[in-house]
Amino acid sequence: MKSTKFFFITCVSLGILCCTQKNIIEIPLSVQNGYGPFKAGLGGISPDSENETDPWGKTRLQVSGIPEHWTDTKKGAIDINIYQTAYQNYLQGNITQDWFDKLQKSWDWTPDTLNLSTIPLKNKVAFAFGIEASGKTQTVVDTNNNLDFSDDPIFIPVETDLMDVFFNRMDSFMQHHSIRVTYERLADNRIVRENVPLFIIHASSYNLFMYNFPQHAVAGFKGVELAVNSKNFTDLSYHKTYLVLMDDSLKNGKKADTEHVISENEYLSVKGKIYKYKGVNTNKNVMTLEKTNLPKEQLYSTQIGFRAIPFEGRNFKTKEIITLDTFKGKYVLIDFWAVWCGPCIQEFPNLTALYDHADTSKFEILGIVGDSSPEKLDESMEQFAIKWPQILSDEANTIKEKYGISSYPTTLLINSEGIIIAKNLRGHDLENKINELIAQQP
Repeated sequence: MKSTKFFFITCVSLGILCCTQKNIIEIPLSVQNGYGPFKAGLGGISPDSENETDPWGKTRLQVSGIPEHWTDTKKGAIDINIYQTAYQNYLQGNITQDWFDKLQKSWDWTPDTLNLSTIPLKNKVAFAFGIEASGKTQTVVDTNNNLDFSDDPIFIPVETDLMDVFFNRMDSFMQHHSIRVTYERLADNRIVRENVPLFIIHASSYNLFMYNFPQHAVAGFKGVELAVNSKNFTDLSYHKTYLVLMDDSLKNGKKADTEHVISENEYLSVKGKIYKYKGVNTNKNVMTLEKTNLPKEQLYSTQIGFRAIPFEGRNFKTKEIITLDTFKGKYVLIDFWAVWCGPCIQEFPNLTALYDHADTSKFEILGIVGDSSPEKLDESMEQFAIKWPQILSDEANTIKEKYGISSYPTTLLINSEGIIIAKNLRGHDLENKINELIAQQP
């Protein structure tokens, strides 16, 4: 697909970088269709709730033109920038102050009013789906955002059972089956209308619709190309973004490994210099980096080669205080998990075997449990005979938030000096690594 301009371009025609203050570097962005070097995620499509007490009830789009011959019809809307949607509905009184405060807390978000429009925007795209006479599920999307489906094409979304083969071929499916939709956003403090790709699939086994926006942004910096996506392609707010430093290993459509994807406030090295990635400003159309003069061994991050972020919590069973210094002189595996996480639970037999046979004077496991109740954690520890210490990440210690954990399981292997040396090792790979490290110790 042909590339298009991204947001409102500043400085690019002069070929310079925009710097607003010392060590802060702003780099103009341009958009590319597709997923680029990233493995794409998918968001679930939820039809409008029939619950009259739904706090989002007043925010629903009123649409017309749904095909009359459909049965079992559902309708709803996909938020292209849910933060803008929440802000403008708060201003309009469609959601209460209490609910708005809860959203900010759950999203770890403070509204940046300089980059949000106070004027209502067409920031959502309506959809409807139903079953036609042959029994097939059909879909229609309000592509021109006029709240009328009668002038939009009806289509059958890509059918999939969410098998690995689908995810490996998502780029190919997207190129042949994505549609274009329009919406409004704020750029250079002006309201502009954008036309972007939308990809919808139907998981027939679960009767589940899913979507993403196949669009990423790129920037050039010191002769190196940087690529960035918004929330793994599930919106275009560019509020929570991920960055990849492009190199020869990512040519010919190859995807970056998870450990090479950089989250906001993590670091990248360009031409021997280290920079902190601060995120994207869509209003100004820039990616922001912050230069640092410290070596990576003195910087805190969740990345390999950097110092693990300090934290303090209580041992769930003994109530004793645990910090990273508690394990100084040992290798420690930090295992972020949740009681409802199937892959986490599947790994427990491997962790138990490792813990039973490893020299715990040189190696320790620490579980940090997020998004789980104390009661469920207590049950899980008993059920799976978990022997290693656990900390419940809560509102007081916010360990999960400090580490930016967005999926479970996530593991970090830290050396005796507090430096992260590996991520997401499991099974035999983890066992072999620990045995190798312990064998090297005197």
